[in-house]
Amino acid sequence: MKKFLQLLLMAVLATFMLAACGTADEPKKEETPVTENGQADGQEASEEAAFPVTLTDAVGNEITFEEAPKTIVSMMPSNTEILFALGLNEEIVGVNDYDNYPEEALEKEKIGGMEFNVEKIVAMQPDVVFAHESGLSTGEEGLQQIRDAGVQVFVVKNATNFEETYTTIEQIGQATGKTAEATTIIEDMKAKVAEVIEKTEKVENKKRVFIETSDAPSIYAPGKNTFMQEILDMIGAENVVTEEGWVMISPEEIVNQNPDVIIVMYSYVPDIIESVKNRDGFGDITAVKEDQVIQVDENLTSRTGPRLALGLEEVAKAVYPEAFGE
Repeated sequence: MKKFLQLLLMAVLATFMLAACGTADEPKKEETPVTENGQADGQEASEEAAFPVTLTDAVGNEITFEEAPKTIVSMMPSNTEILFALGLNEEIVGVNDYDNYPEEALEKEKIGGMEFNVEKIVAMQPDVVFAHESGLSTGEEGLQQIRDAGVQVFVVKNATNFEETYTTIEQIGQATGKTAEATTIIEDMKAKVAEVIEKTEKVENKKRVFIETSDAPSIYAPGKNTFMQEILDMIGAENVVTEEGWVMISPEEIVNQNPDVIIVMYSYVPDIIESVKNRDGFGDITAVKEDQVIQVDENLTSRTGPRLALGLEEVAKAVYPEAFGE
């Protein structure tokens, strides 16, 4: 009997020792404190860690954002489209006179165009003014007056290609605390670009294209090292204009080049398609004979913002409608 009790006691002790060893080997689970709004303690701090953030603008000024701006003035349509796409409708208090997209922009207070109202902008007391590099030639003095009044000015770079456009969107997202939203916009744009390129790569008969951005008698067209050249390169089309930059071209030269497609990138002339077709000598152009004079919304390709990828798609459809089942 005594021996049986000894064995029983040893078995019980062994069981306790095994349990103790198992508990010691398991890492101790610490409960994460939860705040009143249901967030884990430290989660909110992590999300706000982007501020303060210091960014260098297009003129080399280092701008520090201590927190996400609560009031914003946008001085360029492309800036405005980016800001709205980031979900900053409530924060935007002033926009350019020419801002027309999205529709909500039409409801915002106007601050002027290339010649903006300095006093009005300062009176709005915005946390930041998003200016644009393309407006510096006429607006630098006014921007300095805004700075001198204690208003933060961030000059957005004049993007000249898709990659710079992505960077611009990313930078404005960082400045406004909308980095995740900016990333989503960029990813969506890149997906659309890839889709368009994939469709147009399959086209066997590449076309020669003429793009005009103003009507006769002063017809201007984009040549090499322009945004439109990059778009044509992306879809595998040939630009009939081989000069650098934006050039004025005569109707006679357009006839001589005999493009397969003519794209009109402006809307200030009524019935512009018929007007182009009826120019002297244009009846002999392939684009006119085959009814390939197409108008494309200039805002889709001239505003370097979230809709730029849609602009690429619209140009691609105008040049290669067959690639899109049209």
